[in-house]
Amino acid sequence: MKYLALALLAALVLAITSLFIGVSNVSLTTLMSSDTEARAVQVLLVSRIPRTLALILAGSSMAIAGLIMQMLVRNRFVEPSTAGTIESASLGLLVVTLLAPQTPIFGKMLVAAVFALTGTALFLRILREIPLRDMLLVPLIGIMLGGIISAITAFFAYRYELTQSLLAWTTGDFSGVLRGRYELLWIGFCFAIAAYLAADRFTVAGMGRDFTTNLGLNYRRVVTFGLVIVSLVSAVVVVTVGMIPFLGLIVPNIVSLMIGDNMRRSVPWVATLGAIFVLACDIVGRTIRAPYEIPIGTVVGVIGSALFLYLLLRKRDHAH
Repeated sequence: MKYLALALLAALVLAITSLFIGVSNVSLTTLMSSDTEARAVQVLLVSRIPRTLALILAGSSMAIAGLIMQMLVRNRFVEPSTAGTIESASLGLLVVTLLAPQTPIFGKMLVAAVFALTGTALFLRILREIPLRDMLLVPLIGIMLGGIISAITAFFAYRYELTQSLLAWTTGDFSGVLRGRYELLWIGFCFAIAAYLAADRFTVAGMGRDFTTNLGLNYRRVVTFGLVIVSLVSAVVVVTVGMIPFLGLIVPNIVSLMIGDNMRRSVPWVATLGAIFVLACDIVGRTIRAPYEIPIGTVVGVIGSALFLYLLLRKRDHAH
């Protein structure tokens, strides 16, 4: 608990730091100054606080979604961006934009969640049909499936001149987050809490169908509930801020190396480190080329891909 408290303190420090980074001059001095108080306070309330909350909510919920997928698939290299889930959600957004462009954002989120659930179910079906002799084949199949879905999405987006919208969905970016445009992320956070409450069931389901059935649990129901959580969280994040790659892969693996595979113990750690990772990457993206901003999807993609390769090579070395 002591180390978790330190991690929470680090997340708090990064969150406070995030509030005072940006083009607009928001600091303790400007907040207390009578000349600029109105503008500084307005920027803080309308932009900085919502953005920081969005970073925390998206980081923690996506990391937990990755943990759930890894438990259910029983593979440490699976998460929404390596299983076709995110790509399917983007396809759902494109479909609803083409067929019903006036649909409210909540309706678009639900459609994206249905497509994400369908894509994830297809991924699991493919895994059942293919003999897997190597654990690295699982994320490879997911990346290939995601590539196919992305190609289909890109074709229709180009055909109907929605390429810019597609780019916004597939590139994580918090620069457009304002008050009133991030609140859907609270839905994802609520499902993350539901994942904590059902953590023991997911842990048992991760041991296999036979073991779960012998303990009196409905394996299919537990897996379906887990996939619904993953799909809704992925859809909410994609609709609100775009895709954040590798987040659900890196953070759960780091936590697993630290404290093991007990999901109930892991969820608070995964949520906290997910928020820390996203906050840190966002701060880097906002400061490295200030006053310009590098999208967080790019920063997370660079750091996450490097860590992903490290985990792959590390696992390969241990296997030999």
